[in-house]
Amino acid sequence: MAAQFTSQEWEKIWTTLNANPESYGLPERIHGSVLLGSFNIRKLGSPRNRNRNTWSFLAHVCKRFDLLSVQEVMDNLGGINKLMDLLGPDFDIVFSDATGSFPGGSGMAERLAFIYNKNSVERTAVATDITYDRTKILEILARDQDAILPEMKKLKTYFDKLDEWKRSEDSGSKPKKPKIKMPVFLSFIRQPFCVSFRIKGHPEKLPYEFMAINAHLYFGNYVSDRRQEFDALMEWILARVKQSNRTYYSNFLLMGDLNLDFNNPEIDRPKIDKYLKTFNNNSGDDISVYFPFLNKHPVQRKFLKTTARMGETYDQIGLFSKDERLPSFADNGIMGTNIQGPDYGVFNFTELFSKSINNLSYSRLSKSQKSAFVKRYEHKVSDHLPLWIRLPLP
Repeated sequence: MAAQFTSQEWEKIWTTLNANPESYGLPERIHGSVLLGSFNIRKLGSPRNRNRNTWSFLAHVCKRFDLLSVQEVMDNLGGINKLMDLLGPDFDIVFSDATGSFPGGSGMAERLAFIYNKNSVERTAVATDITYDRTKILEILARDQDAILPEMKKLKTYFDKLDEWKRSEDSGSKPKKPKIKMPVFLSFIRQPFCVSFRIKGHPEKLPYEFMAINAHLYFGNYVSDRRQEFDALMEWILARVKQSNRTYYSNFLLMGDLNLDFNNPEIDRPKIDKYLKTFNNNSGDDISVYFPFLNKHPVQRKFLKTTARMGETYDQIGLFSKDERLPSFADNGIMGTNIQGPDYGVFNFTELFSKSINNLSYSRLSKSQKSAFVKRYEHKVSDHLPLWIRLPLP
């Protein structure tokens, strides 16, 4: 593994960041606004896996947010507990149990967490996983049996290869795990986590109230499999939003690593946009579905990337709203034009690190230089960048 940044390099990073944090997308805390964000912090587990400088940097970033969804919190809670200690008494946390593997089984189990500033955000009564119940799964099996049955016949071969892989793993070798492709969605690889929150604003004004969903969807080897999970989650949210008389709050906020295929926005965006518009069309006039990061930022005039290698926008924030005070697609053109919001952005620490250490923009590095440089921090800081949305307080 590549060497981590030295203390001298961290001093350069802090000097560069402190001189102009907003130029790298680290959002400023502005009176009269609230910051909501998402950050996949790679394998946030044992506190010993990161050094003091890295922990200080992560805490500095997380402290900017009023509500932050965090993915890849490992079953070892030492790391998240250390982060919370560094954030201090103003912050609290709620997280799911481990999801992604059966207890004691193989696979990378992780927790999904929400960190929130108690001075501005109030956690309310609901905390739940999002699942498809047995009746729904049986309905899928029955409806799509013509596609599923041919794959079921391949299961014997798959399980033989899986047993062979497990034996090889136990012997110390590291062969590739066998793959199987299901033609339809059956269940989430990691159950999304949903918690209700309230954000109070100015006196006598109604607060923002919403169900926040933290999701880390399937990556895998097939784009079609990723799309199935995204479709299933969208279907669940929209169906729940429509039940406004039964939901705790009628507004939903999705913040997470959705692993959407969005590496070429000019080509990918029209396809995803067309798909999302079907949700808007089917949801009724009173429900807005808005994913700001699928659009060019109107001030920066570019699509924003969310991976440390600057190649993809896997991470997303989506609003499913009945509250006219929350931004919709029609408001995208005014994003960033008011200091208190609405606005959205990404903290591009890749550019920060490159400017500080290489004295060059990351885009000016050669392909091999980029690869070698990112290896220095993608495991210890993260391979994802934090993304955020700013809302004016109600």
